[in-house]
Amino acid sequence: MMKQLRSNSMLFGANAPFVEELYESYLSDPDSVPDEWRTYFDGLKAGAAAAVRDVAHTPIITAFEQMAKRGPVRVVKGGEGNKRQVSTLQLINAYRFLGNRWANLDPLKRNERPHVAELEPSYYGFTEGDLNEQFNVGSFHAFSTEQASLREILEAVRQTYCGSIGSEYMYISDISQKRWIQARLESIKATPSYSPEQKKHILRRVTAAETLEKYLHTKYVGQKRFSLEGGDSTIVAMDELINVAGTLGAQEIVIGMAHRGRLNVLVNTLGKSPSELFAEFEGKAEVDLSAGDVKYHKGFSSDVMTAGGPVHLTLAFNPSHLEIINPVVEGSVYARQVRRDDAKKNQVLPVLIHGDSAVAGQGVNQEMLNFSQTRGYGTGGTVHIVVNNQIGFTTSDPRDYRSSLYCTDIFKMVEAPIFHVNGDDPEAVALVTALAVEFRNEFKKDVVIDLICYRKLGHNEQDEPMVTQPLMYRKVAQHPGTRKLYADRLVREGVCAENEPDQMIQEYREHLDKGELLANPVLSGHNRKFAVDWTPYIGQEYTDECDTSVPATELKRLAERLTDLPEGFVLHSRVKKIITDRAAMGRGEQPIDWGMGENLAYASLLVQGFGVRLSGEDVGRGTFFHRHAVLHDQSRERWDEGAYVPLMHIQEGQGGMQVFDSVLSEEAVLGFEYGYATAEPEHLPVWEAQFGDFANGAQVVIDQFISSGEAKWGRMAGLTLLLPHGYEGQGPEHSSARLERYMQLCAENNMQVCVPTTPAQIFHLLRRQMVRKLRKPLVVITPKSLLRHKEAVSELDELAKGQFQTVIGDVEKLDAKKVKRVVLCSGKIYYELMAYRREQKIKDIAVIRIEQLYPFPADKFTEELGRYPNLKEVVWCQEEPRNQGAWYWFASRQHLAKVLGGKQQLLLVSRPASASPAVGYYAKHNQQQKEVIENAFGVISE
Repeated sequence: MMKQLRSNSMLFGANAPFVEELYESYLSDPDSVPDEWRTYFDGLKAGAAAAVRDVAHTPIITAFEQMAKRGPVRVVKGGEGNKRQVSTLQLINAYRFLGNRWANLDPLKRNERPHVAELEPSYYGFTEGDLNEQFNVGSFHAFSTEQASLREILEAVRQTYCGSIGSEYMYISDISQKRWIQARLESIKATPSYSPEQKKHILRRVTAAETLEKYLHTKYVGQKRFSLEGGDSTIVAMDELINVAGTLGAQEIVIGMAHRGRLNVLVNTLGKSPSELFAEFEGKAEVDLSAGDVKYHKGFSSDVMTAGGPVHLTLAFNPSHLEIINPVVEGSVYARQVRRDDAKKNQVLPVLIHGDSAVAGQGVNQEMLNFSQTRGYGTGGTVHIVVNNQIGFTTSDPRDYRSSLYCTDIFKMVEAPIFHVNGDDPEAVALVTALAVEFRNEFKKDVVIDLICYRKLGHNEQDEPMVTQPLMYRKVAQHPGTRKLYADRLVREGVCAENEPDQMIQEYREHLDKGELLANPVLSGHNRKFAVDWTPYIGQEYTDECDTSVPATELKRLAERLTDLPEGFVLHSRVKKIITDRAAMGRGEQPIDWGMGENLAYASLLVQGFGVRLSGEDVGRGTFFHRHAVLHDQSRERWDEGAYVPLMHIQEGQGGMQVFDSVLSEEAVLGFEYGYATAEPEHLPVWEAQFGDFANGAQVVIDQFISSGEAKWGRMAGLTLLLPHGYEGQGPEHSSARLERYMQLCAENNMQVCVPTTPAQIFHLLRRQMVRKLRKPLVVITPKSLLRHKEAVSELDELAKGQFQTVIGDVEKLDAKKVKRVVLCSGKIYYELMAYRREQKIKDIAVIRIEQLYPFPADKFTEELGRYPNLKEVVWCQEEPRNQGAWYWFASRQHLAKVLGGKQQLLLVSRPASASPAVGYYAKHNQQQKEVIENAFGVISE
């Protein structure tokens, strides 16, 4: 066939798939194609390299492919005519790559157009005399014919790629995605064609955006609202996004955004009543929360009608930490998709609205993008809208707040197409929004709208930007506003009468005076099939009491299911021993260890209809080789085959089980899991840190969502954190889960902090988290060495009966009257204290475990102390340094002191105060640990 093509010097369109397949193979591995073709492609690549820089699919190769598709077209073998033809195709491709650099994107027009040689015809040797010459347009979609003059081609590529829209997508490796974008943009030359009524609708949206801001500015002078003025087209984008998404089958849209324009989106997109907003400006609270939050952090939900049917809108509550809401939204969306069994991810759409400085500056976005296409965290693509004020924070110098050309360059890491658009062209904004939603729906990946605008006022309404940005704000002061520019344009076009735009303003203001919307999009009384009923959990008084027992016969059945593997499934020898032992545990022949107790807890919840989701960097196996919730067939030949999850196969009709080893991220993943928990009360989401200190990287999520979300926004979440902790000589980081940080955050029964020490305790604790009608975050300080400690085991009967014990009294028979000292502790150190007491044959010192540090179980604790009538000393013993651990919380809250009432002396035994969580020298660790144990029993180290 190669000889036939060479001899005829022709490439026919019918051969295009064959040629493209060869070319793709050549790109991956040049040696995979026949020698003649490799030589030919090498020659084309060498010829293109001299003309075009940094192009993955070189223009000359693209020309070759497209001529083959358009055929018959003669293969370029030389000659001036052929050279100019190739140069024409190179020029078209250059605009696809670089045309955005010349696009009319800045409403303030502050910068001159940069010099981009590749966009000049002269770069390819063209002169004025060539402008009327006809050339083949290759794959360029702007013409209905194969031929066009160079002048027409230049006009078309510049209109398509250098107008109000600047597109970036040629870095995408999937050719079908690039072709899809080219077909849609180039066929209309990136120019929308809206009817007069559609244009009036767009004007009404811009008018609503601007008028609301100006109304608030005069009604509530000086109050912070983080105005959208200058970025008014955001409301146009949201309007178009919702309507297009609805027509494509979306039934829910979850939105995350920070402050800028939030109030405007609440009113003009979600349909929040202006009267409610005004009440918030006046300091009135609709719901009596213990803390509440400022108005520009609040969330909202509503149902609106689109051409495709009703769509439920949710704007997530957002703290001040800017982009941190983004993974929370993704987690909420994922939970909703699971609830709907939305495997195609068409029904629930995540939308994130960013600021230009924050999207590039906040590392959580990189983490989130990194998991956007993974199995356990991918939501089928997110539509990102960057409200690009071109300034970041008020005092930003453009030289200082990013290193990339565009603030959106971060999205290139996942090959998301980016559509830069001039915010002063609302029709272009609507066009790229529709394009973005359609792309996401087609390819299930992220897509970005970079809405380039400006900020009329300062960072907030009390800020004066002229102090640090005099040049920019002179331009801003001269700008008439997006609404005025668009209104004048529609008047010139004859779409609007001269006084019609002003009438729109007056009409909108009159409705604001009444505290109502001009056109309320909200559907009242809409009954959603997949809505979650949180009422069973609202207003519940906190209680520790909950029957979490499971009959022994059922536990034995669950154990059988957990250890029953598919026929021929080959386990690793070490894992086989674990599974064999678990089978014996289920039969009551061996005591239950930690891993089995935990797996039985999940299995028992699943058969009750609850869902379970395990997430973290090594949760399938378990960092400490203890969980083995996911088993791997050692005979498998492919990496993506041979994994078996027994918890997914307990019985028909069980709850859904998810186990996902996460990307190497804490902040974004934990934010995702919190979002999941807020959307799904009937699932147990569990996030496990590899070591407890790994949660340090997610402290923002813990501080601003997990510990305070209910107090600020009334948002409940049953998220569980498993944080391995224990001083075993593993150095400063991998000893401590920073328990003190969680204790400091405890108040108002906002969350639970527990330190279970037996498999029965973790079994009942995890079950309590779902069986009890409370949805509070649970922080579990979990063990490392105890996972295989010979004494940290439980009998099957302990799981079959009882409940989680917040306090465990001394388990050995002591003469209570002889006890003069009680040692209080939590966690691993208990077993070391007991070993020392037995070794020293101490009979007058009791050891009590506090298994729940918060809410502090005062009644149970008082009851245990009451067993010792002659008690003189109470010692709090902890492994952590005295300035860490639970001690300062106990001391500051006086929980222990209140119970003692001055009748006994309260003492502390701990490591010395330290700037580091633990020592790194193993010998020093051992010496310190020895001293802590001895001091607890009154032995003073020399």
